[in-house]
Amino acid sequence: MTNEGSSAEAARSEAIDVGRLSGASCLARVEYHLSLASTQDRAHEIAAQAPAVEMPLLVVAEAQSAGRGRGANRWWTGAGSLAMSLLLDPIGWGLARRASPERSLVAALAVIDAVAPRLQGHAVGLFWPNDVFAAGRKLAGILIDVLPDGRHVLGIGMNVNNSLAQAPPDVQARGTSLFDLTGVRHDRTELLLVIVERLEARFRQLAGSPEELGREFHERCLQVGSRLTIRAGSRSTSGTCAGIAADGALLIETPAGRQRFYSGVLEPSAGTPARSEKCQARPETGGV
Repeated sequence: MTNEGSSAEAARSEAIDVGRLSGASCLARVEYHLSLASTQDRAHEIAAQAPAVEMPLLVVAEAQSAGRGRGANRWWTGAGSLAMSLLLDPIGWGLARRASPERSLVAALAVIDAVAPRLQGHAVGLFWPNDVFAAGRKLAGILIDVLPDGRHVLGIGMNVNNSLAQAPPDVQARGTSLFDLTGVRHDRTELLLVIVERLEARFRQLAGSPEELGREFHERCLQVGSRLTIRAGSRSTSGTCAGIAADGALLIETPAGRQRFYSGVLEPSAGTPARSEKCQARPETGGV
């Protein structure tokens, strides 16, 4: 067996502890799959089939064949990564049942809370509108779908014990994993539980102290000072990123003054790292 094959097999062998998840007070129900097309799609199915299901409900899979990203994008799920979707009622965490662009950023802060202690010495932060970056590369993506009744399906795809050496070339060029950055394998069950606990804490913070989160959006934004171009419909605007506003808007300083963007296709201008991300009007972010 090759070293690459050995690494993949080791990542698979560290299975998520379903019993531990099922016994956690922060989760009402857990559905675990060895393989699934998409955790996000499965959570949608459950929501449609069982409107009165207990929440938060977690769907987690070891592998996905059609992990979803924003729009038509697909999420690569390497062996040992984390693919999860949480069906939740925001009312239970103190928030209204409605779409709100800053909620994906709040979820990203929860992910940062969970991974930053494991990444001492590495810069970890937000990449608007939906990513968590570490050491200059994408570590995780967030995807929030708001259902017609206002419930949320919050998905997280994260590179944990997988190595980007096994990823397609285009993913290798922009991604990283906890394993690649630290050289050690991490307890995915523990990490998942911490993420869910931090999600609840952060969403409750949004309900009670949104101004505090607004400051954190700005402080954690890794694009501040970068030259960016954002395309909204037929209009393109270029300028210098001035951070993220408390309501989730991307702030761009232009010759005409500071402008706010809640949606659009974000593309770097010359001299900045290559990346393109589409932010739809409804808050769908990341990939699972």
